[in-house]
Amino acid sequence: MLTAIIGIYSLYILLKIYLSVMQIGFVNVEKRRTPVLMPQGRYYVAGNYAVAKERLAIVESFVEYLLFLWWVFAGFAWLQGLIGVDGSVGESVLFLLGFFAINWLATLPLDLYGRFKIDQSFGFNKMTPKMWLVDTLKSIALFLLLGGALFAALAWIVGNVQSWWLWGFLLLFAVAVVANLIYPTIIAPIFNKFTPLPEGELRRRIEEMMREVGLRSDGIFVMDASRRDSRLNAYFGGLGRSKRVVLFDTLLQKLSDRELLAVLGHELGHYKHGDIWKNLAMMGGFLFVAFYLFGHLPDALFAEMGVAPTPGVKIALILLLLPVLSFVYTPLMSMLSRHNEYEADRYGSKVGGRQHLISALLKLVSENKSFPKSDPIYSRFYHTHPPILERLEALGFDPERVDMDAELPKEGIFEFLDKNSSEEVKSEE
Repeated sequence: MLTAIIGIYSLYILLKIYLSVMQIGFVNVEKRRTPVLMPQGRYYVAGNYAVAKERLAIVESFVEYLLFLWWVFAGFAWLQGLIGVDGSVGESVLFLLGFFAINWLATLPLDLYGRFKIDQSFGFNKMTPKMWLVDTLKSIALFLLLGGALFAALAWIVGNVQSWWLWGFLLLFAVAVVANLIYPTIIAPIFNKFTPLPEGELRRRIEEMMREVGLRSDGIFVMDASRRDSRLNAYFGGLGRSKRVVLFDTLLQKLSDRELLAVLGHELGHYKHGDIWKNLAMMGGFLFVAFYLFGHLPDALFAEMGVAPTPGVKIALILLLLPVLSFVYTPLMSMLSRHNEYEADRYGSKVGGRQHLISALLKLVSENKSFPKSDPIYSRFYHTHPPILERLEALGFDPERVDMDAELPKEGIFEFLDKNSSEEVKSEE
């Protein structure tokens, strides 16, 4: 059994790396060709950023694989020997906290490199080391409090209920629903400041759009996203009475009111079509399959790893194997998500104006990390949003008729291109 699981996990890692290599090769070729949706310099830099992130993903895959091998061959036995085996809930909670701590420490250098080297180099990251440390300490405190309670409940179920996999699934799904309820009003404000959008024409128009779809929210707020990152975004968060409209302050800075209303129209389209409930249902289906499959692993597998099948080890093994099932599940999730995005675009263009949504998407693709082209297989597998060219074409956009230099802003990650973009492109050629 252990040999089979290692073989499946190895295939999963190889496929991940293969997709990343294909994407890198595709982007490296495309970034030197005639640009689309942005001028040559910006197009080239966006390609470089996409390649840098994908190279980091390959390294992350290798680290993930090494961690997996260490856990199944020695890590579980070592950690169990360190903590002891008494079958108690407390022992399982300590085991799981140790499992997460070791994984977090092993991947921390890559997370720091991605933020403070790659994102910093391309002008995205605005977070200082001090801010990162404060956010990390807050996250650890929340994890110990909420994660510890969840681990204790799961460990008790695994140790005391015969069909523990079913009740474990129900518990996790319930926690996911509750997390959606409390995130906007309790968790998110721990990390960011949310200020009510001032009274005025923009607020009036947003409230009018919300009434048209029957959305009652806790309010319309501006989030101080620019303290940490320069990307643009907006979202509707929460369920029931906790629903909030959240605008990144970067979005208010870069988009006109009409463009912003079109983007919000897109998000309202998700609400109108019940996409949040669809996503919860998809996640529920994934968790059910995961707990059913991994909840029926034989005790002989744990003997092969040299560990006792305690609740903590069983839960940790499920968590270790979840990425494999998630990888198989990803193409289906991505396909359904892309369908939902097209539907939301159609609604956004209807209520916010087609041209305004088009111009907003052009700015978003420029200001954010989006290289406008992707390897077709990679895109169909991973992308939860359709390729930006396909989204724009569905809205009737013709890139040949637009002067991108005149229409796109010069701020953001491309602001330094005025001085050296031409030279950089020529030197690479």
